Amino acid sequence: MPAEESVARAAELRERMRQRRTVRQFAPDPVPMQVVRDAIGCAATAPSGAHQQPWTFVLVHDPEIRRAIREAAEREEQISYDGRLGEEWLDALRPLGTDRIKPHFTDAPALIVVFQQRYWLGPDGTKHKHYYVDESVGIAVGMLLTALHLSGLAALIHTPSPMRFLSEILGRPANEKAFAVIPVGYLAPDCEVPDLIRKSLAQVLVEI
Repeated sequence: MPAEESVARAAELRERMRQRRTVRQFAPDPVPMQVVRDAIGCAATAPSGAHQQPWTFVLVHDPEIRRAIREAAEREEQISYDGRLGEEWLDALRPLGTDRIKPHFTDAPALIVVFQQRYWLGPDGTKHKHYYVDESVGIAVGMLLTALHLSGLAALIHTPSPMRFLSEILGRPANEKAFAVIPVGYLAPDCEVPDLIRKSLAQVLVEI
């Protein structure tokens, strides 16, 4: 690729990603599921430790399952906001305006529940450890958010803690642990986001 084209593409990508925002207000309008599947396919190309690809993406569009996930998440969030998080954590969250109510789980037409595979089972049932699981799944989720944004969809990373209820509701095997729930859809017409300022490149980049 000629250097001029490379520079132009990088600048365009940076500008498009600068426009990405995390949203909590989704329209109920359906989205093309193939767009979501292709975004997950992009995420699955992520590099991973020892090329073990220790991830599973569960795409949930069934309304009743999304409702069950919301109810379980709100129960856990109630406990968290009632004291489990601690005051310092709650202070950090206050500028975002979050609370225990999570309408995005049922408003958004799709949820992507990302699981990390802590180990894999051999043909004889023996356990084999995956390596660099957190790093690998984190990279894949970053690529997933990028693909969704560049495809015109909005998304939210939600990490209720603990998240065991996700494995139970979705019937996932014992070697999988929930990493994040990502509601996906279009912005609600009246969507609002906090007026946040990202750090400048000069604040995050060190060149030696």
